[in-house]
Amino acid sequence: MAGIAAGISSSGVLLRARESGSNGASLVQYSGLRPSANMPIASTRPSASWLISTRAPKCRIIKAQASTISAPTRETDPKKRVVITGMGLVSVFGNDIDTFYNKLLEGESGISLIDRFDASNFSVRFAGQIRGFSSKGYIDGKNDRRLDDSWRYCLVGGKRALEDANLGTEVLEKMDRTKIGVLVGTGMGGLTAFSTGVEALIQKGYKKITPFFIPYSITNMGSALLAIDTGLMGPNYSISTACATANYCFFSAANHIRKGEAEIMVAGGTEAAVMPTGVAGFIACRALSQRNGEPQGASRPWDKDRDGFVMGEGAGVLIMESLESAMKRGAKIYAEYLGGAITCDAHHMTDPRSDGLGVSSCIKKSLEDAGVSPEEVNYVNAHATSTLAGDLAEINAIKKVFKDTSEIKMNGTKARNLKAIPSNLLLFSLFQSMIGHGLGAAGGLEAIATIKAINTGWLHPTINQNNLEPDVTIDTVPNVKKKHEVNVAISNSFGFGGHNSVVVFAPFTP
Repeated sequence: MAGIAAGISSSGVLLRARESGSNGASLVQYSGLRPSANMPIASTRPSASWLISTRAPKCRIIKAQASTISAPTRETDPKKRVVITGMGLVSVFGNDIDTFYNKLLEGESGISLIDRFDASNFSVRFAGQIRGFSSKGYIDGKNDRRLDDSWRYCLVGGKRALEDANLGTEVLEKMDRTKIGVLVGTGMGGLTAFSTGVEALIQKGYKKITPFFIPYSITNMGSALLAIDTGLMGPNYSISTACATANYCFFSAANHIRKGEAEIMVAGGTEAAVMPTGVAGFIACRALSQRNGEPQGASRPWDKDRDGFVMGEGAGVLIMESLESAMKRGAKIYAEYLGGAITCDAHHMTDPRSDGLGVSSCIKKSLEDAGVSPEEVNYVNAHATSTLAGDLAEINAIKKVFKDTSEIKMNGTKARNLKAIPSNLLLFSLFQSMIGHGLGAAGGLEAIATIKAINTGWLHPTINQNNLEPDVTIDTVPNVKKKHEVNVAISNSFGFGGHNSVVVFAPFTP
């Protein structure tokens, strides 16, 4: 996610609104929402009248020192190799992994008009809203009524992942639970719990605030509640780096395993921001697509006619485990986590660096950590959220790392000619066009989709691509799924504050 500035420029100066009738502070130019003046964008579009003239500061020139580069080597120690032994999710397509991925392969859109609250007076009235969610069998009724949806999604997604890994209650009771940790983050926390508490304070006074107001609002409560319910006593905390949250959690969880601090980590992201405060906040940022008459066609990554992202919600959780532990208990292994990296643009609250250094260096560091060369990567699950500048900024950064993408033609393969797709062809895909942008949960859901691509040999399409940006010269799997044998995959997630994260997955080989 890239793209707001809440009335404060990167230098800390309060900016006054230029529009009459605004609430005082205005927005700076920011990456995902509108292209920065110093960032060349292929699509031409008249500048919006609401934009202020203040630009993000120019990128500082950073000189890279020469270093001796050795051939990459992958981890071989079974105590330090990290494998994926379970997956769990909550999504607009339900809680079942196979159903979720089959819907993606079909190119089905889960975007619809909001009916959870009255959004009729909102300028954006659609989202990837979850309907029919049930926590039966995972959360008792009393707690279920009290919990913020963010924590309900976390508990269900986390427990389903544990079940999938054959780590149910009876099995866990026989294990050393001090070596099993939980690291599930969120970008916005218990937003409904917080909003309800503030409303009670304003309307009824402080004595009417529920004692659950603080506990169910703070961002660490998802990991805490999951550990309390399952008795997991290993490393436990949350990370909040906006839309990069889940990848940060995967990266940190893997490092706990590599350092011997845990044998198993329950890691991922959760979010439930499709509610009045969340939607209104992003409307105020001017971050969202306003295609109210065409909600299912609103999210269109890399398309010239994109006009902002679509909000989504849910949870995506992985069971990350040392290979030694997985082999010892005979666990099924879905894929291997090879490595990852996190960096910061150190540039602007929401505007990406025009030189792409933050993102490109993150990709390079992730490949170094994974012991993988760029030539081995043939699948990218991109972050692109359908924002004007953010989509192309990511493309430009990727081109810096994967030098030979100019030789890969978009029309080099056809959906019907499945057997003609070489396994070393670099392809992109993006499911946010179908389920919306899950914010803190996005990386978790994307990781599951990436692993399913590895397992099935099918890449889901990026839908709503009818007028592709000319700068996008890599196959984005437009509109129709494609058969593709994944060799090494990377999954990108970026968040407000310049937080960059990349994780690397591959088929497991003993």
